[in-house]
Amino acid sequence: MSAPAPTPSTSATRIVIAGAGPAAQALVSQLDRASFAGTITVLSSRDDTPEELLELALLPQVSVRFGQPASHIDAVNRTVATADGLEFSYDHLVIATGSAPVANPVEGAAQCLSYSTIDDAARIAEAVGRVTRELGRRPLGILVGNGTAAGQAEAVLRARGVRPIRTTARPAAVVPGQSVSGLAASAVVFEDGSSMSGDLVVLAEERVARDGLAASAGLRTAASGGIVISQDFRTSVPGIWAIGDAAAYDGVRLGLLVAAASAAGACATQLLTAASAGPVLQAAA
Repeated sequence: MSAPAPTPSTSATRIVIAGAGPAAQALVSQLDRASFAGTITVLSSRDDTPEELLELALLPQVSVRFGQPASHIDAVNRTVATADGLEFSYDHLVIATGSAPVANPVEGAAQCLSYSTIDDAARIAEAVGRVTRELGRRPLGILVGNGTAAGQAEAVLRARGVRPIRTTARPAAVVPGQSVSGLAASAVVFEDGSSMSGDLVVLAEERVARDGLAASAGLRTAASGGIVISQDFRTSVPGIWAIGDAAAYDGVRLGLLVAAASAAGACATQLLTAASAGPVLQAAA
């Protein structure tokens, strides 16, 4: 999706983003490309400094606070406090805290493919292409999971010529293989000792939106998890928005509906429009 067209904005506008994952990074990039003239503060839970975040931190209007996740929102006074006790005032707050797996990782899971959002589709498609070229035939895939994510993963695999064998039983471990394509897993083993073998393994397990920060601030959340948003990414509280896998639209995690870059582009357009409109009106007490 192309960057939103430049929209006049006031230099006094302060945007705070709670979270520093792909959706948050894409939003900062889109706002920068649209010549946003205010300030952007990113509150990251990560103590390390990945290259993509360092690049954003170099932008003149951006401040990335590493290892300082948002811990409390005061929606009335429009402030966000971090776990270290720092407080940041905002005109617009964007919650992009992502999602987390429901269960502990399967042993060896790092050696196989995973599907949790639409953004994973391109990575899986690329990996399947490598395996297909290496094998010289149509690959056989083991797909673990249930629900929307697993259904989307199966569609991706079939579209790329993979013969998927789907199981909803959770394996005890992923077994390393001998592939030189970069995929080191080709089988799974279950608790009872039985196993399933193929040419690649894809885990599409259930995840839950990290919506605790929003819920504690009184934002409406979905019964199945996730911060409820409207089509323009607004939450139930004025001045607070949500994107990425922390958000839910029509009861479904946003990451399963819209790619992070597309959501960020659309949200950036809305934020720029809101910034040019003036101060945020507060909800009635």
